[in-house]
Amino acid sequence: MNDTVVLHTVAMPPAPALVLRPWHMKDVPALVRACEDPALRRWTNSVVKDDADAVRWVQAQQRGWATGDRFGFAVLEPCSESSHGQLVGNVVLKDVAPGKPSAEVGYWTAAHARGKGVAPRALEALTGWAFDILGPDGLTRLELLHQVDNLASCRVAGKSRYDFDRVLPAAPPAFPLDGHLHARHRDA
Repeated sequence: MNDTVVLHTVAMPPAPALVLRPWHMKDVPALVRACEDPALRRWTNSVVKDDADAVRWVQAQQRGWATGDRFGFAVLEPCSESSHGQLVGNVVLKDVAPGKPSAEVGYWTAAHARGKGVAPRALEALTGWAFDILGPDGLTRLELLHQVDNLASCRVAGKSRYDFDRVLPAAPPAFPLDGHLHARHRDA
């Protein structure tokens, strides 16, 4: 895998197209702004409070690409104000290992972009990419986890054809409440 991967998603009228690409240091200011959102802080495990935290977070995403066990993508909406687009979210494929039949997906959407279908469209692009790139090496199942009270994530899972699998017991501190496990199979 290399860091020149860029995924484009199809625009769904009236939604604008999205671009998914690996995280870069130039994303740090936008990442800090996105992480100021209390709702985002509630639902994610990563704490980004300032530029130093954001640099460490981006470096962790880059290490994941280098080791091949985590593939994080900045989700951008092209705009005329910026040559690389406006940050609207994040999608990630994690817990990847050679020959392992499953991996996990995750995502978040910046507050200003919620309600525009960003998460389902970005997740669909990531899902297709994961099965296309890693499927020949044995990846057959992607899992999506969220707390039971995260109704928005449950809706994203359904829109993205991740079927409800089961309830998982709470695992504090990362998951203080029970969770939902959704799954999507390569042939689905």
